[in-house]
Amino acid sequence: VERLLKLMPEHVTTYVEPFIGSGAMFFSVNFDKALINDANTELMLTYEVIRDRVFELEMYLSSLIYDKNLYETIRNWDREKDFLQKDKVERAARLIYLMKTCFNGLYRVNKKGFFNTPFGKYTSPLICDTKTLNACSKYLNEHEVTILNGDYHKILSYLNQDCFVYLDPPYYPISKTANFTQFQKENFKEDSQYQLFEFCKELHKRGIKFMLSNSDVPEIRNLYQDFDIHVIE
Repeated sequence: VERLLKLMPEHVTTYVEPFIGSGAMFFSVNFDKALINDANTELMLTYEVIRDRVFELEMYLSSLIYDKNLYETIRNWDREKDFLQKDKVERAARLIYLMKTCFNGLYRVNKKGFFNTPFGKYTSPLICDTKTLNACSKYLNEHEVTILNGDYHKILSYLNQDCFVYLDPPYYPISKTANFTQFQKENFKEDSQYQLFEFCKELHKRGIKFMLSNSDVPEIRNLYQDFDIHVIE
């Protein structure tokens, strides 16, 4: 993050992150307003709950223990017909609990969109990180942040030349075996990288500054050869 920040303006009027993920950059940037988005509904719902109902979330997380049977029960909630009718606090707690206790903190779903990462092996994972949750909630409430959930193409209508867009998509695989992009049931494949490039060209055409992170491979270098490229080891 520190190295990426050096490539950005010192101050941003409106910060935009279409693939927000964990928000490592978002929580580090100096901005007046922000728009964050991700295709992952459970993730964006969790951002909303952290902003609006953090105390309830912490109470729920505090009731959960590090246990394989409990893990598998909670993991399988998304197989239930009424999953989307569950209270938002429960769904947010589920996401955080799974991330804290699954194998390598890996968010992975199958083709049906069901979470399928196995149970992780830890000594005593911190399931309810109150300090971090409170800090994130405070940050979200003290800034003017719009939270969206959907395809990144749809945010174009929200953008103007006051925006700075940071894109951190699933990366182009550096080998045939390093091709995991199954964060959602719709894979982010090679044609998705070309669609993303067209999106970046549209930003440039509109006079909107952007920065994109991706793997250092010939395909990406060729795509973005007309833009400034910085290598970060």
